[in-house]
Amino acid sequence: MSIYAHITGWGIAVPEKKLTNNDLMQMVETSDEWIVSRTGIHERRIAGANESTATLASKAALQALSNAGLSPVEVDLIIVASSTPEYIFPATACLVQDHIGATNAGAFDLSAACTGFIYALSMAASQIRTGAIKSALVIGSETLSRFVNWEDRETCILFGDGAGAFVLQASEAPGGVLTSALHSDGSGAKSLMLPAGGSRQPTTMETVRQGMHYIQMNGREIFRFATRVMAKATEKVVDQAGLKIEDVNLIIPHQANQRIIEAAARGLKLPTERFMVNLDHYGNTSTASIPLATYEAVEQGRLQPGDYIVLVGFGAGLTWGALLAQWSGPLSKTQRRVRHFGTLNRARALFRQVTRRIEGMIWGREEKEKPKSRK
Repeated sequence: MSIYAHITGWGIAVPEKKLTNNDLMQMVETSDEWIVSRTGIHERRIAGANESTATLASKAALQALSNAGLSPVEVDLIIVASSTPEYIFPATACLVQDHIGATNAGAFDLSAACTGFIYALSMAASQIRTGAIKSALVIGSETLSRFVNWEDRETCILFGDGAGAFVLQASEAPGGVLTSALHSDGSGAKSLMLPAGGSRQPTTMETVRQGMHYIQMNGREIFRFATRVMAKATEKVVDQAGLKIEDVNLIIPHQANQRIIEAAARGLKLPTERFMVNLDHYGNTSTASIPLATYEAVEQGRLQPGDYIVLVGFGAGLTWGALLAQWSGPLSKTQRRVRHFGTLNRARALFRQVTRRIEGMIWGREEKEKPKSRK
């Protein structure tokens, strides 16, 4: 019997603070008309002092679990796709695992820039289809505002913060994630990058002075690249599924630029109404953009059980890819109230830390008490 990986839950988390184009006019030489005409963006969300990639990811994950009717302890795997992880290590996914109380889940981060959510979905679906796991949380979460040079109008107008999450569950019923196509071209790595802070150029006073910890982008190259690959990737996954583009009910692209989405629509000979677009009030949230747009599509009634959807994106790397799925919704009609008992989870984490410390002390004492062998 074949096993299918269904998308059964979805959730988002966005900061309360909004940064409008008019606000940006007070920071850099720009205008609302200039930004909107080139990007389609009117405003974006900015993380507050107490918000981070992990906290936003945890909130989105809990909402997705609630919609799926799944408890955190039933989750087998957590993948966080992010270009702005909490730390280089440990993985942000491990922090989410602890925050939500998913005590039985494996967890790791995935880095494929804005295409990361599609990569992560494809990997989680593959794990489910092989029978290795029964459920997975796939999260895209970003705090890009902390890596933006707010004096560079070419990049600061584009990016925003937010998180989105999907729950995937195994089922013998046909549907769910059907096909995917993942691609990369490292020859374009310098077109969009964060130069310093890694092992090649560790943080120094000089790298900070040179602004090498800010996002650097060749906008023209990225635009040409994106308009070339979006339509092709979409056509590929549709063809792999044995469908025609006319069979697809909704295309949910990476929300980077209105003009790129319009170019993809022209390439596919489809009206823009067949594309879900919400970048006007979120901006480019990288890995979070596709789940954010999917969530709003559900809220607007644009997704119904049985619908075929294509998720398609591109990003630094260079990476690009697409995924075709048949929308199903929750496997169970019972929606659980999955709450985040913050105090309880913090107490549980503290207990585990104390336990590890006690174990270390006992282990250390036993090592000291072992008789030394004679030479």
